[in-house]
Amino acid sequence: MSFLIPVAHAQEAAAGPAGTGFEWVFLVGFLVIFYLMIWRPQAKRAKEHKNLISGLQKGDEVVTSGGIAGKVTKVADDFVVIEVSDNVELKFQKVAIAATLPKGTLKAI
Repeated sequence: MSFLIPVAHAQEAAAGPAGTGFEWVFLVGFLVIFYLMIWRPQAKRAKEHKNLISGLQKGDEVVTSGGIAGKVTKVADDFVVIEVSDNVELKFQKVAIAATLPKGTLKAI
């Protein structure tokens, strides 16, 4: 049966070009682009959101990530109570607050 399976012979490894360091240029370039376009802007947004959440006070007008606008009536450690209309208050986690609005915005809506 040896006539059906050809005999495999080891072949010598071909001598490739010596590393010129050009590969490292691509790797470093990729890492720089990754840092500038992805990591740094994301870290900046996270820092701004953390400052927004830590600065919430009673009376601030806010918009949640779900699009509900209202006025903060109570601030606790992890939750805020938002008044969305007369006698209607909703409780949200602080991380659900997406943005603060300028004073008087809710009256104009």
